Amino acid sequence: MHQQKRQPELVEGNLPVFVFPTELIFYADDQSTHKQVLTLYNPYEFALKFKVLCTTPNKYVVVDAAGAVKPQCCVDIVIRHRDVRSCHYGVIDKFRLQVSEQSQRKALGRKEVVATLLPSAKEQQKEEEEKRIKEHLTESLFFEQSFQPAFHPAMIQTS
Repeated sequence: MHQQKRQPELVEGNLPVFVFPTELIFYADDQSTHKQVLTLYNPYEFALKFKVLCTTPNKYVVVDAAGAVKPQCCVDIVIRHRDVRSCHYGVIDKFRLQVSEQSQRKALGRKEVVATLLPSAKEQQKEEEEKRIKEHLTESLFFEQSFQPAFHPAMIQTS
């Protein structure tokens, strides 16, 4: 009897999706950040179809929002923020990248990427620096407390 080699059936929704970065931060005062790139990787032995969905499509332009990725290749997806207004500062939007096998319709996996518009890169850097200093101080205090000299019987001198 001759047996055919079959690929295992992929369960809908369980395929890991590899996207970088996993967060997009746009700065209102820095126009160079208004256009960013997501890279979708395909480490698998089969081609993938992809589709990019968004919670607020009116705020963004996604160049090539659907397409294909060859096996063991990657594609860049350009996302441009087109509604840079103060009323959108701090609002978290989401992009969902859905992938499926080239010949199938069902989604095999998905990954969400958050996107946020902030007023200024300088303000953000200042906040991050303050947070880092605060964390460092907290860590320093923790380490100082954990490295207190302990009483050891061998340290007792007898006269």
